Amino acid sequence: MTDPQPAPADLIITNAVVLVHNDLGEVDFAENQTIVVRGGLIESISESRPPSERPIPALETIDASGMLAMPGFINCHTHSPMVMFRGAAEDVPEDTWFNDFIWPMEVNLTDDDVELATRLAAAEMIRSGVTTFADHYFNMDAIARVTDESGLRGVLGSTYFSSDGEAGLERSLQFALDHRGAAGGRITTALAPHAPYTVTDEDLAKTADAARDNDLLVHIHASEARYQMKHSRERFGHTPIETLRRAGLLDGKLLIAHGIGIVAEDLPLFLAATGSIGIGSAPKGYLKHGPDTTPVRLLESAGIPVGLATDGAASNNTLDVWESMTFMALTQKALERDQTYLTSRQVLGHATVKSAKAVQLGDSIGRLAPGYQADLVLVDLSEPRNQPIHDYANMLVYSARSNDIDTTIVAGRVLMRGKKVLTIDIPAVVAELQPRLARLTDRSHGRSIQNYDA
Repeated sequence: MTDPQPAPADLIITNAVVLVHNDLGEVDFAENQTIVVRGGLIESISESRPPSERPIPALETIDASGMLAMPGFINCHTHSPMVMFRGAAEDVPEDTWFNDFIWPMEVNLTDDDVELATRLAAAEMIRSGVTTFADHYFNMDAIARVTDESGLRGVLGSTYFSSDGEAGLERSLQFALDHRGAAGGRITTALAPHAPYTVTDEDLAKTADAARDNDLLVHIHASEARYQMKHSRERFGHTPIETLRRAGLLDGKLLIAHGIGIVAEDLPLFLAATGSIGIGSAPKGYLKHGPDTTPVRLLESAGIPVGLATDGAASNNTLDVWESMTFMALTQKALERDQTYLTSRQVLGHATVKSAKAVQLGDSIGRLAPGYQADLVLVDLSEPRNQPIHDYANMLVYSARSNDIDTTIVAGRVLMRGKKVLTIDIPAVVAELQPRLARLTDRSHGRSIQNYDA
């Protein structure tokens, strides 16, 4: 009597090199592996069977010969609709960038503009291997709709300023409560106060209370530059991180964008914190404004995971987290003046498990292992720039590029295959966005959503 045929898996990927993690989160690679996906989760990873053995039945099978499977990238901080302002404000000081360009242009946005721009951003992220993005913006209902339709995973927070009055925090909280668990569980939510220089201490404390009462992440810009830290000391006698501590934000779930101005005196605050804190670092865009970048080694010494981010495309120009990975490796060596710091395997750790921890999803994404979400990409290794391969980690960080990604998968669903995005009609989106550009970039109205004085 023969064994009964098992129920088919949803997806099987065979013959892949797989980026794996040991119990310490350290990166390694296993060759000739088969990944079995069922119910959106990775069921098993094991050595591929020889062709002579009966194949495992599956609804969909991908032969990944010549490809490397790795966790999908996690964009730990972005403003996805800002793709509409890509390249519209360059080569100007930061206060000019905000006050004379971006914030006056953002006055022009409609809900429909945000939805269309997010569709373009989602296509770009899928194409560059991003499977999860932490978004901090306005018109968040529209961004949630696109997250659902595109198949991406999102950590979404509705931005507010104290100038919005009580309605700002109330709107952010209502969005968070209404949408958490949406898109089949692919959406988690956060409260999203803009920054300590645009949100009062009182409102930050209210945010901390609301986050604690509703078990929500808080996603905020803080210590975005060294000069912000200096200005905070001059005005208030303490750093922006101390402002967050006094509000109670360090004792909850907190995602800090950038953290460039974090200094040694902030470390005791982190070490004494009872919350779960992460940093999203977008090193490429920082180089436009000077030599400073997120102090990864300093933060790691306090046990703070630093994940990769792109910020918005208006400043970073792309939503390509692979770029961020390579730039992190290079800028940290320059910052520390240490050629041995942040090895390829270590920076891949930041791109995977540490990025997942930074957005508070470390138990479900960021590694390829049984029980984890099947969020992964397949990287084509055949490009001349990737050969010969002496070390997979070195190749990924320093040679390969995001356009080597052949396939992007989220929760077991194939969103891109053969470098073709399957869930978004990119030409239609671009054609619809083009006629809006003159209106979107108009600044003749003399209005602004905010004033930048950090």
